[in-house]
Amino acid sequence: MKKLESTLLNMVLVLTSVAVIMGGILALVNHLTEGPIAEQKASALADGIKTVMCVSDLTVAATDTVKQTDAKGKELTYIIYNVCDAKGDDLGAAVESTTGGFGGDLKVLVGFDTEGSILGYTLLEHAETPGLGAKADSWFQKGQKGDIIGKTPVEPLTVSKDGGQIDAITASTITSRAFLLAVNNAYNAYVGDPNADAETGASKQVKN
Repeated sequence: MKKLESTLLNMVLVLTSVAVIMGGILALVNHLTEGPIAEQKASALADGIKTVMCVSDLTVAATDTVKQTDAKGKELTYIIYNVCDAKGDDLGAAVESTTGGFGGDLKVLVGFDTEGSILGYTLLEHAETPGLGAKADSWFQKGQKGDIIGKTPVEPLTVSKDGGQIDAITASTITSRAFLLAVNNAYNAYVGDPNADAETGASKQVKN
């Protein structure tokens, strides 16, 4: 087989061919993994709802999407999973809420009872520093230093450094503020508060 001459045209053709082949392979891999990834996320969400509602036998009776605009004009979206027990009695709701943390978006799932008290929470996604901001997964759980379980955020939850009663994660005040903001916003979306504080909640709510 005759060796291709090392010309600019030949090099461009080879590089183009390699790029097309690799693009096709990546597209195929993405297609093959898209389904399993979606199933994994759905399973994690279902487990998360049970965890934050503190009930293993439940049904998501309805799902609502709430959009709010914060003080800076940014649109925020919340997903509310209204939950019933095996008898069909209302248990409250699990609410997805996302804010910007120290390392990126911080997505929290918060469970509320019918009175608006926090039953539990879990982090769905975060990009916080391991060993520091990542501690939000456990720091605010029941019995821990920043325990928020059982609290009702009628008055926004804030860290003690800002005059609040919640102990911030050691050396991670920014993450702590972001986490509590996500919880406060989740509460406001759940109870339908259209006039939440601009610094600790969202406003101008639209429910779909």
